[in-house]
Amino acid sequence: MRADRLVAALLLMQARGQVTAAELAEQLEVSVATARRDLEALSTAGIPVYPQPGRGGGWSLLGGARTDLTGLTAHEAQALFLLAGPAAPEAPELRSALRKLLRALPQTFRDEAEAAAGAVVVDPARWGEPGRRRPELVGVLQHATVRRRRVRLEYEGRRDRGRTERLVEPWGLVDKDDVWYLLAGTERGQRTFRVDRIVAAEVTEQGFERPDDFELPRAWEGVVEEMERRRSTVSATVLVPARLLPILRDHFGRHCETLGETEDGRIRVRVAAPMALTIAEQLAGWGARVEVEEPGEVRAELARIGAELVERYT
Repeated sequence: MRADRLVAALLLMQARGQVTAAELAEQLEVSVATARRDLEALSTAGIPVYPQPGRGGGWSLLGGARTDLTGLTAHEAQALFLLAGPAAPEAPELRSALRKLLRALPQTFRDEAEAAAGAVVVDPARWGEPGRRRPELVGVLQHATVRRRRVRLEYEGRRDRGRTERLVEPWGLVDKDDVWYLLAGTERGQRTFRVDRIVAAEVTEQGFERPDDFELPRAWEGVVEEMERRRSTVSATVLVPARLLPILRDHFGRHCETLGETEDGRIRVRVAAPMALTIAEQLAGWGARVEVEEPGEVRAELARIGAELVERYT
């Protein structure tokens, strides 16, 4: 778009002080004639841009005029590029925006900001997993969220709920551990949808107003608390060697609470999950290295799993 090029040209002149049409054409990947027309358009629009003919000449902002498009401090610029840099390879618009912003920064900020953009790589896939890509529907839903347009979803529910069609108001999106969720308003109030279960999404022209008191971080915190509560309805007290405690914490996350050390050096831990079977399945592979003190239903599930294995492999 020409407006993008004009802004980029202005930022480039601000950063360098002076540019030639050939330099601008190379930066914006356009012809020299197009770059020259863009510079003339800036001057015609009343922006104090003027050409300096002759050898060593070029286009400059009159009297060192500047556009106050950033106002960033050095630390703010670094933080922005550190945060946005890892996502830039997957998002052409973000890559273009960072390039324009980089040109607008003072020279003293520019080198460190550019280094920050390439200082971090985010690999969301766990070891042994294939690379993950952001679901295509995330972009559609983001667009609808920003434009405040209702979306007609075709949603694949759990178990016997089957596939349903919903008309929702997209209030916000959350990326949790590389799984995307949509928080939306429905006729039954706020609901949460997993984006990977959305079969299709059609953005309508029906507008909506998001509730004045809705704050996405606070709303998501409520969703997390409710989900974690559902995931911890059954708890068990377990004895484990100290060296295995970090592994147990990795398995159960926030649902692993250290209670203290026993006389024989083992660690007493309380773990929780939705069902007794879930806890037993997590612990069964550890064999006799772990001991479940209570409840009896988890011990019974472990005994059943052990009996099945003995019957199968004896």
